[in-house]
Amino acid sequence: MPRYSKSLILLHWAMAVLILAAWLTAEGGRQVRLNPPVLHFSLGLAVLLLVLPRLVARWWGSKARIEDPHSPWLNLAAKVGHGVLYLFMIALPLSGWYAASRLGVPVSFFGLPLPALAASVQGAPGPIAELHETGGTLILILAGLHALIALWHQFVLRDGTMQRMNPV
Repeated sequence: MPRYSKSLILLHWAMAVLILAAWLTAEGGRQVRLNPPVLHFSLGLAVLLLVLPRLVARWWGSKARIEDPHSPWLNLAAKVGHGVLYLFMIALPLSGWYAASRLGVPVSFFGLPLPALAASVQGAPGPIAELHETGGTLILILAGLHALIALWHQFVLRDGTMQRMNPV
């Protein structure tokens, strides 16, 4: 079975670790204004920064295809699932940056200050902040489903799927 390129494997696992770490370092509510989760901001923005090279690596053919000609619906589900994960990897960091801007919290990327994406407000930052919080949990659920499906491929279908993304 063809393997993914080393660069795509590295980006996959780096982003998986960054997403989990961003979720673990998240803080919500009023304390964000008083004690901004600076590490959370940097980790989320690192995910955003890595999405472009990951998409480029996929589009330039380093993606190992495993489409099953007998299961067009499963092929479509896999494409949609990956598309949704990519959407979250872009939307979550941008929505978090926007929400922090609305809260008047300065955002930096590992010490490099970034411009605000919106004007700050005195009250609640708005529905984008709520969507960001919900989206953070949803991406973990989706990533968990992604992992379960990979395990199903590996141990039920025995098609070697996990070997394609094995970093060693």
